[in-house]
Amino acid sequence: MNSWFTVKVKYTKQLENGSFKRVSEPYLLAAMTFTDAEARIYEELGTTIRGEFQVTGIARTDLHDIFQYDDTETWFKCKVTYDRMDEEGEKAKTVSQNFLVSAANVKEAYERTVESLSTMMIDFVIASIVSSPIVEIFPYREEDVQSPAMKKIAVEDDIEERTPVRAVFSASGSDFDDTEEEVFVADESDDDTTSELEDDFSNDEDE
Repeated sequence: MNSWFTVKVKYTKQLENGSFKRVSEPYLLAAMTFTDAEARIYEELGTTIRGEFQVTGIARTDLHDIFQYDDTETWFKCKVTYDRMDEEGEKAKTVSQNFLVSAANVKEAYERTVESLSTMMIDFVIASIVSSPIVEIFPYREEDVQSPAMKKIAVEDDIEERTPVRAVFSASGSDFDDTEEEVFVADESDDDTTSELEDDFSNDEDE
């Protein structure tokens, strides 16, 4: 089953003023294992990053759904809580789920989360909204688990794709109850002191 993984990549980036800077950037992707996540990030970034890059860390990330709008590339992590009832209708416990939404600011992130969860049949509370440093998201791909025959059909399909205003991405298996995240950290011999982007997923402790 697929889960979400945050993969940190270090490389030398050319800035707008033409200078170069060593940076560490987090990417979010769907994969089945840590090994698959590492292989996929090399596949996805191999043609976009000039020069060599190094995977410095991989962390399994607890996300229920991702709501991507096509008018911005800024991401916010929203923590949503609601009360789960038992079979007798009594309150059993408070459940927390994390969502990622693209928005221009916190206010818009709140509004878009409410809009995206409007079909829920229970009352929920948006407990927190924090800015996320995620650079890009590589969602679940059906071809990763399709048979060769199904892959051939997909290639032959000439139906034109249309980019929706909002896309919802889920990774089956990403909604787990463990509070501790599995983390892979690569050995790093680089003594570079350049400040790195921090992934708030790894630091945020859910209730």
